[in-house]
Amino acid sequence: MYDRIKGFRDFYPGEMAARRATIDVVEETARGYGFREIGTPALERAELWTDKSGDDIVDELYSFEDQGGRHVTLTPELTPTVARMVVAKQQALSKPIKWFSTRPFWRYEQVQQGRQREFYQTNVDIFGSSEPEADAEILAWAADALTGLGLTGEHFEFRISHRDILGGVLESYDTDLDTDAAIRAVDKSDKLSQVEYHDLLIGAGLTADQAAEFADLIAGGDLEDVEAFADSERVTDAVENLQNVLAAAEDFGAREYCTISLETARGLDYYTGVVFECFDSTGEVSRSIFGGGRYDDLIESFGGQPTPAVGVAPGHATLSLLCQRAGVWPEEEVQTEYYVLQVGDTRTEAARISRDLRETGHVVETDVAGRSFGAQLNYADSINAETVVIVGEQDLENDEVTIKDMESGDQIQVPVDSFPGDLERPTIDDFE
Repeated sequence: MYDRIKGFRDFYPGEMAARRATIDVVEETARGYGFREIGTPALERAELWTDKSGDDIVDELYSFEDQGGRHVTLTPELTPTVARMVVAKQQALSKPIKWFSTRPFWRYEQVQQGRQREFYQTNVDIFGSSEPEADAEILAWAADALTGLGLTGEHFEFRISHRDILGGVLESYDTDLDTDAAIRAVDKSDKLSQVEYHDLLIGAGLTADQAAEFADLIAGGDLEDVEAFADSERVTDAVENLQNVLAAAEDFGAREYCTISLETARGLDYYTGVVFECFDSTGEVSRSIFGGGRYDDLIESFGGQPTPAVGVAPGHATLSLLCQRAGVWPEEEVQTEYYVLQVGDTRTEAARISRDLRETGHVVETDVAGRSFGAQLNYADSINAETVVIVGEQDLENDEVTIKDMESGDQIQVPVDSFPGDLERPTIDDFE
């Protein structure tokens, strides 16, 4: 026996059916907004991450040297990959560029609730628009995807902020400050004690009094107070931009899910503007369901022309936790519309019926294991077959087949030449 590797999961058919149903809703919602699906490689040059984050990030990567001597890695996230793709064909691509994809990623980190070392995300991004409407559309898509899964405003909330509000307030302190480190401290604040949080702010360059003042100011979340405190054009512009995004989100139907939360920072340094995270409203799912925001400088940093961008990446592990908690996770069971049961030497006619049913779009199984009548019927029940079509030698001698409704147990003989016929979804009710 071989054990599964820690941090990697198997998905058996029942659970995979529920996952597929969820992914389909998320992706169809993206298509409804005009996002176009892309495919991306599992393997990239490690420099895509080490050049931006330093060699320390290698400890978090599944990286190695390939046979050609290249330092490569399984991709831990999608943003650098799509940035590379945009740069490669930037002049030819129509703007705005609206892309989505669902795929696995790999990161060597501590396994915990909602976080595995192999994890799946649906990434949704807009490149080429700096307008508030682009940010609002990302929020609206996320809200529609979640409500499409059966969730409501009682189940989730979007906590929204702006990196320039945080950066501008920090700049107002006349001190030698590592602003990025301070913002990363804000991003971790909900997981830390007050002492630990303040210590990180002090480590970034604030005094103890300044750390306490700053923490209280942004915890209050009052935009007027923040703007008055900073008294800077950067903060004023950021507040205006955030308000414009929320106004657009109102028109797009997503404002009711948004709460201003200046303690929402997003830890990655490439975020430049509005940022947001989705949380379980009850707090039972302890970590962020997903997050996103604006990253206007990233394309240029990869060698492209200046290109504003905004995106979000729901993780399907945490999304499943939220749906399960809210009671809207799909049933983890396979569904089969028809099982064509063979009794005796009836393969030719059973195969014809199976083909005809499949041609009209139905899920159909038939025996491929030479089993007895009872074993086939038990199998049909195990795969949740709704209707069993019994093709037996005796029935065929009378030019008939038997249709059995598995829920009620009722059955009826019908002319073989008229089944399935022109009926779109033939059941026992059509022949009684």
